[in-house]
Amino acid sequence: MISQETRVPFPLPPQQPASATAPASGRVVIVTGMSGAGKTSALKIFEDLGYEAVDNLPLRLLGGLLQDPAQPSARPLAIGIDIRTRDFDVASLQARLRDLQKTDHLTVQLLFLDADDEILRNRFTETRRRHPAGEDLPVSDGITVERSLLRDLRSHADVLIDTSLLSPQQLRDQITHLFTTTQSPGMSLFVLSFGFRNGLPRGADMVFDVRFLRNPHYDPSLRPLTGQNPLVSDYVMADPAFSGFFTHLTDLLAPLLPRYQQEGKSYLTIAIGCTGGQHRSVATAERLAHWLADRGLHVLVRHRDIPRPETPERTEGTT
Repeated sequence: MISQETRVPFPLPPQQPASATAPASGRVVIVTGMSGAGKTSALKIFEDLGYEAVDNLPLRLLGGLLQDPAQPSARPLAIGIDIRTRDFDVASLQARLRDLQKTDHLTVQLLFLDADDEILRNRFTETRRRHPAGEDLPVSDGITVERSLLRDLRSHADVLIDTSLLSPQQLRDQITHLFTTTQSPGMSLFVLSFGFRNGLPRGADMVFDVRFLRNPHYDPSLRPLTGQNPLVSDYVMADPAFSGFFTHLTDLLAPLLPRYQQEGKSYLTIAIGCTGGQHRSVATAERLAHWLADRGLHVLVRHRDIPRPETPERTEGTT
């Protein structure tokens, strides 16, 4: 069993980004993204967090809604805008967002929800809905048209959430982690474990490979367990290579995280991968999440490839 060394917490920058320190009453989240990626579900979650949610708002009304100084104590706003909006136009929306982000009493963020094309097709097939990008088009063509239309908007989003493999509870956890109005200001961190055989995670800012560690899969007593089990965790951390790797990993992150925060980054995803995403990556992700939390950082850990129940919950395929 590797002993845990005591380390000095790294300093956080003295000033937080304006987007993290604005009062809740001036906070606005524009919710957009691919049809079927879960925007309706997201708006319901924002309502539960105390936001006033407005869906399908015409762009021409956006400025008037947000720049009304008569209600300084109003709740934070979550506004759904997508291709269903009558006067929707990507360039116009981006221009309005740039203007609003210059407004002193507002903090405006763009949340883009996305999912793999195959997942989106399945969701539309299951609900038997037509795609709003073209009611006369096959669903696959509608997805292609919409993805091309929204490509630039996606690349400029403040927050991107891929709902392809998220359950409703996992989507709720991520939105709560990022947008709750009661959390202390600062950068939100996601630590994600995954298996390389299931593909790289989309949206990860940093990816670390722990396939060099001894694999508990080859121990029959550990194979059915996951890295969340102390037996597996102890096995992984007892590898002679683990201690040095983890020290180098945290030594790398310690000076970088304050710099990301100084640059105004509101969230960061650190992904840890092994072969199947059940043992080594899970144990390492848990250890890293604890290390970050011990330093006062706001951390959410998720294990993408831990086996799900036979009938798992799915993120609603609603717009």
